[in-house]
Amino acid sequence: MGKYVIARPVASELVVEKSRFLCTLARVETEGEAQEFVRAMKKKYWDATHNCSAYIVGPDNRVERSNDDGEPSGTAGSPMLEVLRRKDLYNTAAVVTRYFGGIKLGAGGLTRTYGKCVAQAVDEAGLAERVPMGDYSFVWSLDDVGRVLNQLYQQPLFTVGDVEYANRAKIHLVMPRNRKGEAEAWLTETLSRPVNLEEEKTFFEECAVDPGQP
Repeated sequence: MGKYVIARPVASELVVEKSRFLCTLARVETEGEAQEFVRAMKKKYWDATHNCSAYIVGPDNRVERSNDDGEPSGTAGSPMLEVLRRKDLYNTAAVVTRYFGGIKLGAGGLTRTYGKCVAQAVDEAGLAERVPMGDYSFVWSLDDVGRVLNQLYQQPLFTVGDVEYANRAKIHLVMPRNRKGEAEAWLTETLSRPVNLEEEKTFFEECAVDPGQP
């Protein structure tokens, strides 16, 4: 299961034995987008000796594909894909464009170089984690909402969002979805009455990942 996406698209170059290897990384949401990206890179670098590719789409029921584009079988696409797996990436497509420099690298050299080129690009792109977030709400009496809000602002479990005023106050709380149960328990204890949070919407929030974490 993929945990991370690249923080930004990047193009990274590596020169080995006079051959030029250029790795282009992109974020993709579907296999169609990944295939279109590969086609675009082949069109852009139409004069290259090879445009090898690998991509992973989806964190769970995911699609993984790789292509050697004329390099000896298993020496390009597979090691590229393995780097994406090892970095716990998903929704990521990589194309390594090679301009042959006249010196053959051999199967082992090709495997190492294609993998190294993608790894270098991933390091330059940086990683981000897409955290599932939720906007939740509960209602409270108007005559006591000021006191409640003062308590809510002083804890780290969630962020207080909009407050809608009508016959009662509707208070929105934003937090990672996996904190909902903990937040309900805290609210129930702190406010001395049962609080059940209603889900208003869900979304993803991207957080940068420490390079040493994966």
